[in-house]
Amino acid sequence: MRQPHQTTPSINLSSSVLKPVKGPSLHFLSPGTGILHFKPDGVKGNTLIRIGAGPTVFELLSACESFKEIIVTNHTDLSCQEMQKWLKKEPGAFDWTPVVKYVCELEGDRKKWAEKEEKLRRTVKQVLECDVTKFNPVTFASLPPADCLLLSQYLGAICKDLSTYRAALKNVSSLLKPGGHLLMVITMKCSHFVTDQNKFPCLFLEKECLEEAVKEAGFDILAFEVTPICYPSSLIEHEGISYLVASKGKGKED
Repeated sequence: MRQPHQTTPSINLSSSVLKPVKGPSLHFLSPGTGILHFKPDGVKGNTLIRIGAGPTVFELLSACESFKEIIVTNHTDLSCQEMQKWLKKEPGAFDWTPVVKYVCELEGDRKKWAEKEEKLRRTVKQVLECDVTKFNPVTFASLPPADCLLLSQYLGAICKDLSTYRAALKNVSSLLKPGGHLLMVITMKCSHFVTDQNKFPCLFLEKECLEEAVKEAGFDILAFEVTPICYPSSLIEHEGISYLVASKGKGKED
């Protein structure tokens, strides 16, 4: 249970720009791109582990200001290779510059985008493969318990049913220290998504089922909001995006 003196993180949603709010908070920005923004006095710590989500950096650009080290995990070796390309500035790496500039603009200084890129490269310490269906999702590495886990649009794409989803949440919870934060971005009531004109199934999730799964995995939900902002129906069928902040219950053993 959360102690009385602790402040519950809040969530601020915006389809375009960040409007500052007072107090500890976690901002999820621009649902069209999935960008996350960590306010400096909000969710922070030594280590953040990003679970899945592919070879992307946009949700890490502000996280590198709030965490001393970031560990990136991906479901496939190919995604790990693509991530390493960007980190090492190798030829053929995806150009994230427009997104980096946008995040810097939200943080108050668009001109610092190059510094932001270098800071993120320094902060990402490891890029590892993971399999959330296994009891130990990261088999080939010994990781310190993290202060924060970030799951953005991932579990629903790889879990075939709700029981698998629940088990996956329990598995990743083993990577988080007691009292640490779980941050999730979830596409609600999504049946499929389209990539390069290929249609892929997605686990259909409703708010009540998601809340139950998170609590069953040993988390206390601190904030949970649903926005009706949607992706184009040609890309994905769904009913909005959910943003969840939870803490791992202290004293609960994996």
